[in-house]
Amino acid sequence: MKAWGSTSLLPKQAPLVAALVACAALNWPSLAGAQQTPEKAPAQKQATEHPPRFEQLSMEQLNVYQKPLGEQVMKVSSVGIGGPYNALLRSPVMGQRMFDLLYYLRWNSSMPLRLNEFAILIIGRQWRSQVEWAAHAPLAIKAGLSPEVVADLKAQKRPAKMQADEAVVYDMLEELTQTHRLSDATYARAKALFSEQQMVDLSVVTGTYITLAMMMSMAEQGLPPGRELAFKAGEP
Repeated sequence: MKAWGSTSLLPKQAPLVAALVACAALNWPSLAGAQQTPEKAPAQKQATEHPPRFEQLSMEQLNVYQKPLGEQVMKVSSVGIGGPYNALLRSPVMGQRMFDLLYYLRWNSSMPLRLNEFAILIIGRQWRSQVEWAAHAPLAIKAGLSPEVVADLKAQKRPAKMQADEAVVYDMLEELTQTHRLSDATYARAKALFSEQQMVDLSVVTGTYITLAMMMSMAEQGLPPGRELAFKAGEP
């Protein structure tokens, strides 16, 4: 893959980027104003506990390195270049690399979709990530995760009705993120259910969504208007 430069600003992966963004974590319903043409879409406000630290970009503000990616996003995203795109566009070369990684982790991972989405939700809850939770809670349930499991996780409880593989994912990720190691006992449980590739993919999707949550927390990037906050001010 060529890096972007003065003669090649965007790798020739338009179909890949379009497919990724269309299926990315921000599959929110269309909001008022979403049907406007991309160049005339207004800068978006957000539902959040704090004002964003990064000015919301508009298409007119994008420089020569940002605009090709911004145009791809505007063709398929109901939130335009808001959400995580507002931050990722600040570093468009890295943003492209992140899109490529997310494309694998979301749609080609060796982990079952139900467990992959559960892993993302675990991180979203740990970080109180409004964006990750709003995007992935419905996707997790659609993929087969019990609504009761999602509700318990949101309430910061160890879910009571997890399937055996879900319990292993939960315990594995809780240990890795909280103690920064994995006990022999939990590793043995995971190895009995998952292949080595699956354990690698599970670890990487976890770390990647920590990165996204950290980036959005740093930028105080919240939800588009009209979206209810999952985690209210004053709540843990």
